[in-house]
Amino acid sequence: MLIGEVARRSGVSARMLRHYESLGLVRPTGRTGSGYREYSAEDIRRIFHIESLRSLGLSLREVARALDDPGFRPSALVDDLIRQTRERIAVETALLTRLRRIGAADPAGWEEVLHTVALLHALGSESAGKRQRAALASAEEAPLPVEALVEAALGETDPNVAGALRWAVARSGDDALELLAQGLASPVAEVRERAVRSLAEIPGERATLLLRTALTSPDTTVRSHAALALGAAGAADAIPTLVDMIVEGTNDVDAADALSTLAGRPEPADRIAATLVARLPQGPDASPARRRLTQALADIPGTTATRALTELSHDEDPGVALTATYILTLRAAR
Repeated sequence: MLIGEVARRSGVSARMLRHYESLGLVRPTGRTGSGYREYSAEDIRRIFHIESLRSLGLSLREVARALDDPGFRPSALVDDLIRQTRERIAVETALLTRLRRIGAADPAGWEEVLHTVALLHALGSESAGKRQRAALASAEEAPLPVEALVEAALGETDPNVAGALRWAVARSGDDALELLAQGLASPVAEVRERAVRSLAEIPGERATLLLRTALTSPDTTVRSHAALALGAAGAADAIPTLVDMIVEGTNDVDAADALSTLAGRPEPADRIAATLVARLPQGPDASPARRRLTQALADIPGTTATRALTELSHDEDPGVALTATYILTLRAAR
């Protein structure tokens, strides 16, 4: 078969076939009487083998080794190709993500494109100061896509930068909620905590609904942050979790403050006092929890709390009794 026919049937150009021949990859078996290259069936089969290996990403040098080296073992080369392909995909994915975010910013001109690119670079900087400035600038100069802000907030470890990012995310409002909800479902505990802390700073009914859902999370930290935010917003369904926090000694001072905020009306106040009293533990190891619960009653108004403190002023634990007596003295002086 002549070179033109081979090119038509194989899809490999005559020029490339000549290049293969110059490299020694495939040589026509014979020549016609006029001196034209003539390829045998075996030559054509080798051409198809070359193209198959090239489709996997092998260089022509690697193709020659694979076809001609009897000791060649493909496993190491395939592993290397897998690694290179993953690296290439990661680079292309990062580029795609950056382009999508620039597009989401809806720039009016190249000046805005360049500014957005600079802020995105700064968000990924190793310098905490640069990341913080980028977060603050995203609200003051050119808004960054909410996806970029949420991703940065969920991955930030520096507390100062994290605070700036939560502030920037909060300014995005409801646009950030779906992404934060995904963060709440992350298998990484730190990401879940950052998601609920960011969520706690977003006002509105939709954010509150997500925080209520977070109260049922198996993650204690997520439940605690959700309860504190809901308590500060006056949501009574946070009461059980807040009381749990006091019993367990998890941010118990903040939990007590949140309960105090919720106890602004008589009905919630009596409910809170009754819940605190019902959770008073018994036994030799119960003293720390009993003291914390007693202290939490201090800022709960109403007769239920006063009655409970009166009983606690005679508690077997001297620390509990002394604390309850002191609180009653302060309440009487008001």
